[in-house]
Amino acid sequence: MLLLISPDGVEEALDCAQAAEHLDIVDVKKPDEGSLGANFPWVIREIRAAVPAHKPVSATVGDVPYKPGTVAQAALGAAVSGATYIKVGLYGCTTPGQAVDVMRGVVRAVKEYRSDALVVASGYADAHRVGCVNPLALPDIAHRSGCDAAMLDTAIKDGTRLFDHVPPDICAQFVQRAHEAGLLAALAGSVKAGDLGELARIETDIVGVRGAVCEGGDRNSGRIRPELVAAFRAEMDRHVQAHAAAATAG
Repeated sequence: MLLLISPDGVEEALDCAQAAEHLDIVDVKKPDEGSLGANFPWVIREIRAAVPAHKPVSATVGDVPYKPGTVAQAALGAAVSGATYIKVGLYGCTTPGQAVDVMRGVVRAVKEYRSDALVVASGYADAHRVGCVNPLALPDIAHRSGCDAAMLDTAIKDGTRLFDHVPPDICAQFVQRAHEAGLLAALAGSVKAGDLGELARIETDIVGVRGAVCEGGDRNSGRIRPELVAAFRAEMDRHVQAHAAAATAG
């Protein structure tokens, strides 16, 4: 599993740089603009400069409306600013067809600029609370639009978590559908260290966290600490190795 960490700005990105050996992707977002809120282009550039060159940077382009042209331009802006993973939160898409329209525009805009960039179609485990597309539709949407990955997060940050809305066995279906389509499967949404066993069992490719590596476990007022990143990664690796050993023995 790859570990994606989401700092809230350049200062926290520098903390992530101190823990670079323990993480795989540094994610740029603006939490006060939503679950997948987009940050400014200059912040993406500054964070790209702050973390080691071999560590990829991802950037969200927002909890987007059904406006394919607008979203395509935003995605291109993230790529131009230095992101190599471009994440789109399909918040305003109420049907799979609308989501495919948006993501096809994003894929073309991003890939024409940088063919090796990865485009991530992101949906919400609590889609029923905000009226967007069903979580299990995301892998097919991502596949039909030419994306590289499908992701689930939570739209409403009220203390509820990924598994509160999509239980592990349903997340396993999500991961399986993504893998069958040749996609990476990413899961986030107030993920804690205690969830890592299930995430390893269902063979998640990317785990996204923030609160779990912040002081006091608080994603809003706590700050990312390098030692917490290291501890989380150690626990993640332990579960991955245990799952691999069990699979080999079986």
